[in-house]
Amino acid sequence: MLANKKMKAFVPTLDPEKAKFFYTGVLGLKLLSADKYGIEFDANGTLLRINTVKEYTPHPFTVLGWNVDDIAATIKALNTKGVHCEKYAFLDQDEMGVWMSPGGSKVAWFRDPDGNLLSLTE
Repeated sequence: MLANKKMKAFVPTLDPEKAKFFYTGVLGLKLLSADKYGIEFDANGTLLRINTVKEYTPHPFTVLGWNVDDIAATIKALNTKGVHCEKYAFLDQDEMGVWMSPGGSKVAWFRDPDGNLLSLTE
């Protein structure tokens, strides 16, 4: 029924102006619209809606992620914009925060201004 329909992702924000700057200025997503309820972006063909909320506690798990061709280059580009990867004591990560999954994928996590956990996978 929905297998051939485009998906839309939703993420909460307490501060839509900070979120708008982060998702456009830092991550480079194309802004499609903004209103008092939230902001919508084109995330390479996926619609991403950042909803304005009055209360929010970030989840401890990943809410959005991107597949990238070169995780090290992507992390370095994020670092130049002040974004750094999370490091976890329970994972064996390299100095950049990259973890090698059992299946061979390289994964790293970072947060948006609201503390939403985002990931990169190569």
